[in-house]
Amino acid sequence: MDFFNLHTHQFTNQPDVLELVNQYPKKFDDTIPFYSIGIHPWYITEEMIDEELIIIEEKLKTKNCLAIGECGLDKRIKVPFELQVSVFEKQLILAEKYRKPVVIHCVASFQEVIAIKKKMKISVPMIIHGFSKNNQIANQLIKEGFYLSFGKYLIKNPELKKVFQDIPNNRLFLETDTIEEDIQYVYTLAGEYKNLNSKELKQVISSNFVLVFDKINTNNIT
Repeated sequence: MDFFNLHTHQFTNQPDVLELVNQYPKKFDDTIPFYSIGIHPWYITEEMIDEELIIIEEKLKTKNCLAIGECGLDKRIKVPFELQVSVFEKQLILAEKYRKPVVIHCVASFQEVIAIKKKMKISVPMIIHGFSKNNQIANQLIKEGFYLSFGKYLIKNPELKKVFQDIPNNRLFLETDTIEEDIQYVYTLAGEYKNLNSKELKQVISSNFVLVFDKINTNNIT
């Protein structure tokens, strides 16, 4: 692969891009080659949780499922926060069981996510997708072992440039999420911000991919 898209909702089927496509348990598309699957906090339906967790566990057993997620916590929605925590923790148990990285949706809940990681002693890689916050939060997450993925807000918010520049190269990923721009555009902007040429940035992301997804047979992917 030349490019790795850590999180996207759109499968574009480009031969030089490995896309980690976000999938939902009840809307699963088995034609997508590589994906993450999880219960997003926005879409928690209490009576469906057990059924969805069964589906997730089935998919986690396959080589095409590279990660669990996106899942996480969001204080700006109506879903009870205690229920969100319960669903998040159940998915983290599965992540540990099947040794899969976790793609995390986090809104105004960074301290809680850090606390849960510590409490549950999570050892698999945890990646905050769509990071858009300040240096203080970024540094705390890095210190606690998280990876940070950038895309939409890197494009839309010029003030994020300095935060992105200060992220250690071995802790970052790039993504498109729901934006119209392609992953190549995100790479170009990231390379400019990091003062890395195309080859250097591709090597950075590729190395991080191998490190985080080390349980995957990367020979069949790259």
